[in-house]
Amino acid sequence: MTGGSRGIGAATALRLAREGADVAVGYVNGKEAAEDVVRAVEALGRRAVAVRADAADADDAAGAVTATADALGGLDILVNNAGVGVLGPLETLSLADVDRVLDINVRGVFLTSQAAAARMAEGGRIITIGSCMAQRVPGPGGTLYAMSKAALAGLTKALARELGGRGITANLVLPGPTDTDMNPADGPFASGQAAMTALGRFGTADEVASTVAYLAGATYVTGAEFAVDGGHAA
Repeated sequence: MTGGSRGIGAATALRLAREGADVAVGYVNGKEAAEDVVRAVEALGRRAVAVRADAADADDAAGAVTATADALGGLDILVNNAGVGVLGPLETLSLADVDRVLDINVRGVFLTSQAAAARMAEGGRIITIGSCMAQRVPGPGGTLYAMSKAALAGLTKALARELGGRGITANLVLPGPTDTDMNPADGPFASGQAAMTALGRFGTADEVASTVAYLAGATYVTGAEFAVDGGHAA
């Protein structure tokens, strides 16, 4: 799992461990947090490893998949969770901003999926975490981020077609406002985000993780998008 040291990634690692999976927790800077998740997974009776992987680095993205498969004896499920958001008026976005967001949110997902497909046996799962902003952009300032997340829909559908003959599924999860360290439910912009949902609240990382766990077990669902957004796109 990329981006597994906190938030949705950490919740997903723990949920999959409860479902019986061994887990690799990918991280860039949060080594201690990743090791905390590893210990929590091991407390559930499953094996876990922390793997440093910068999704913006091509060698890291593919190398993390190889390191995971070697450490755990194979690879059945890839969760692409690492991502970055750069928001702001269109005219303020620099070329460096564009490169960073696309390198992590799009190229990194492609490269890890490519590497995973090479190591997976039949019946594998590729599950990517996108964003509700791929379906509905509620205001200005989200051009670059929304573009990067929308690209994942095309990638997911193409992966589903390319890998379906091997029984490998590819699906996309689209969280709405979710209570994490990066976007807390009591943050300065939270009330406006909550008001944009039909349920009038933030989601939890566990609610997103439950959808990932469903897709990890689903055998006849592929190329699909799952909004876990409290009705943000309704």
